[in-house]
Amino acid sequence: MATSPPHPSYPVGPTDGAPFADSGTAGSSRHAHWWHRAWVRYGALSTLLAISGLVILALVREETGTEGFLVGLGLAVLPVPLLIAAFRWLDRVEPGPWRNLLFCFAWGACAAALIAIVANSFATRWIATATADPSSADTLGATVIAPVVEESAKAAAVLLVFLFRRRDFTGIVDGVVIAGVTATGFAFTENILYLGTAFGTDQLTGGSGIASVTAATFFVRIIMSPFAHPLFTVLTGIGFGIAALSVDRRPLRRAAFPLGGLLLAMGMHAMWNGSSAFGEYGFFAVYAAFMVPIFGLLTWLVIWTRQRELKTVRAELPAYAVAGWLTPTEPYALGSMRARRIARQYARRHAGRAAAREVARYEAYATSLAFLRHRARRGSPGADFAVRERELLGELWRRREVARPALNHAGRITAPPVPVTAPPWPVYGVYGYGHQPAGYGHQPAPYPAYNPYRS
Repeated sequence: MATSPPHPSYPVGPTDGAPFADSGTAGSSRHAHWWHRAWVRYGALSTLLAISGLVILALVREETGTEGFLVGLGLAVLPVPLLIAAFRWLDRVEPGPWRNLLFCFAWGACAAALIAIVANSFATRWIATATADPSSADTLGATVIAPVVEESAKAAAVLLVFLFRRRDFTGIVDGVVIAGVTATGFAFTENILYLGTAFGTDQLTGGSGIASVTAATFFVRIIMSPFAHPLFTVLTGIGFGIAALSVDRRPLRRAAFPLGGLLLAMGMHAMWNGSSAFGEYGFFAVYAAFMVPIFGLLTWLVIWTRQRELKTVRAELPAYAVAGWLTPTEPYALGSMRARRIARQYARRHAGRAAAREVARYEAYATSLAFLRHRARRGSPGADFAVRERELLGELWRRREVARPALNHAGRITAPPVPVTAPPWPVYGVYGYGHQPAGYGHQPAPYPAYNPYRS
């Protein structure tokens, strides 16, 4: 049965954040085994990704040649900043740490790409040997083997973040961002391979200009469908996001959401790769009939979810304002992206960039606090709810001197006007602003209703 979280207590004690320290955690970390230490895990993961990157670099360079590799690299990097910026924009409500995005991009570009190249090549060669039909082996490998291998390899990054960075994985938007950045890294490496190979083909055949294989490959992969791989893997991310929001206590039922998203991603990937088998215009038919509508639908879903997150912030934070942790203006300001931006600009203008960064951190911690309380009210607070709530409140308390003036300023500017209607009965006297008898002269405007966000 779902239970409401306890009402937040009033802030007490010193203002330097000392009461929020958790000495038990520090003591337990000193006795942890060496393989449980953070630097060991980070070192092992960084080594794995670095080795994968070196191997994939050697394989792609061997396939394309040095000149083809450089051309492919220069062309493949073009959509990456735009895609990363788009996913980062979606994540502005509760921005996740950059280290998660760096890990996801590196995993997609190095580990997932290496797994895909090795597994796809092995499977295609085995099918060609078993059937003695290389052409059908290539078709089967592209439409069946590649979608399964590639989507599974990319989903591994989403699973790792979901398991080991659970605090940063709170809903659908987080799943979309993590999956999208992973797929962007994968597509980056794959585009280097395809564009570099196309350039090598043009070198052999003498193709150049707009009629070259390189130009055609660039148009299809970079101009028309830079979002293809992210679109497939985002379906897996949505499945993990729904699992993160689920309050169902049955693990198998929760696991069905990520698995269903992964199967949808594989199916869409297979349809995309097999579009060339649908005739001369099969690719364009699949692109227009499926890819563009699904892309639009998922974009709407993510933006709608983002607005729901802002609504959650506005609904959950007033409890902390009542308890004295926040000012009355802050819940509204923190639930408006425009107000957040104005607050950061105000802090930068009056106290410098360091103050603006502190305001941004304050906004992120406050959003995490709202989501934490929302999950608790829905019946899934987690065993560490009280500890995590105390940590977040401590982070807010330490930054209140910098953040409160900026957020109060932003709240006063962006607060919506309160409509005021005259009473249906006549009111007379010094303060009456209703109907007045003829001859009383000019009728003054109604007295504005009290609005705490403009006070």
